[in-house]
Amino acid sequence: MNLSNMLLMRNELVLILVILILIIADIFVADKNKKAVNYIAVGLFAVHTLIGFIPLKEGALFGGMFVTNSLVWGFKNILNVGVLLIILLAVSWLNKNSLRNRKIGEFYILIFSSLLGMFYLISSRNFLMLYLSLELSTLPVTALAAYDIFNRKSSEAGIKLILSAALSSGIFLFGMSLLYATGGSLYFDALTGNIGHSYLSIAGLVMFFAGLAFKISLVPFHFWTADVYEGAPTPVSNYLSVISKSSAVFILMITLFVTLNELKDIWIPMLYGISILTMFIGNFFALRQQNLKRFLAFSSVAQAGFIMMGMLAADHLAASSVIYFLAIYIFSNIGAFGVVQAVSLASGKENISDYNGLYRTNPKISLILMISLFSLAGIPPIAGFFGKFFLYTAAAGKGYYLLVFIAVVNVTISLYYYLLVVRAAFLRRSENPIPYFKSDIFTKIGLIIVVIALFFLGLYSPFYDYIDSVTHILNI
Repeated sequence: MNLSNMLLMRNELVLILVILILIIADIFVADKNKKAVNYIAVGLFAVHTLIGFIPLKEGALFGGMFVTNSLVWGFKNILNVGVLLIILLAVSWLNKNSLRNRKIGEFYILIFSSLLGMFYLISSRNFLMLYLSLELSTLPVTALAAYDIFNRKSSEAGIKLILSAALSSGIFLFGMSLLYATGGSLYFDALTGNIGHSYLSIAGLVMFFAGLAFKISLVPFHFWTADVYEGAPTPVSNYLSVISKSSAVFILMITLFVTLNELKDIWIPMLYGISILTMFIGNFFALRQQNLKRFLAFSSVAQAGFIMMGMLAADHLAASSVIYFLAIYIFSNIGAFGVVQAVSLASGKENISDYNGLYRTNPKISLILMISLFSLAGIPPIAGFFGKFFLYTAAAGKGYYLLVFIAVVNVTISLYYYLLVVRAAFLRRSENPIPYFKSDIFTKIGLIIVVIALFFLGLYSPFYDYIDSVTHILNI
């Protein structure tokens, strides 16, 4: 293997270098100067993100187990931007909560290690590599969920996540072994068209799907979501809701659309039913929540239902629509969690009723919250509307008109509970509102980028055109 071939893993190699530099920096930076680790980590990852946009040639490594192409490369860039925003928003939380035990470097090392696993995950074209990548991406996040050692709920979140992840990992591995038994290979290409419709292959498909459905928080694999999101530190909940979910959706789409395409008559009805259940249960449970992190957890469950609706078409338009929606969803949810984190750091409050009168004391951050929630609800001209519109188009193009109608009903339900938060911030009054506060420069930069992206991605079509062009590589 020469250097040219090794550079096909450029994103992974640069990220490994960033992790190694951070380990060295964390060792040698004095305890009294631990804040400097924030600047080192954010600066290094910003450079890594910029390097990711340098065009990369297509190819495969390790006998075809790892591939790089324009679709994979572009999606890794989307994840890089999302993680950069998350760590920008995390700086203020780390400075307030982690300086007392000098645990700053570990946070970045764990989150970058998890991202490294996700990079290998979306480049995997072999089930063994897929499984190892999934484990690499999951284990650091379980440590991150329990990162706030002074908070009992954080420890509880870590335990719940590791137990749920272990169960889903076992189911996923067993399903993978059944697919190997029926197809005679672990390579995606070799399995394509060679799996058949035996009970063994169908059982393998169901178990494989269940393992990834846990990561995506699809019903009925969503039970861990609200408790973990509430107990975990807000930056970690943010990461779980967008980066972890998006990478799992991407590899699920690749495997279903290409490798398991001959079982389409099995997994399409399965996705149809799960999509409806996920939308309704996510939305109805969100209606009952008062804690905003639990509220956003069930909101993310409902959004997963919309994603599954778009995947039902199983064609080129479906792939483009799902990736476009994921990019928009990443910015929307990061914006919402970013505001919740900023308010929580300033006041310690996380309930919807605590936001009464927020606009009168903090108008700018209230507007950012409103834009993010409107994007999640799908209100034009914010980008979330266009993301959902393309998902509807993909489903309607294959004749799923009833499902599109059900999705529109669920959008109406979601709009109601998103407006509850907006009403609290803008229309309700409070005798003891959250006082005016200033966020640090990192939080301001992160939230400004989110707002720009939510208008840019909706009003400027070349981004969708780019996604549409790279998804042709799937040959669906």
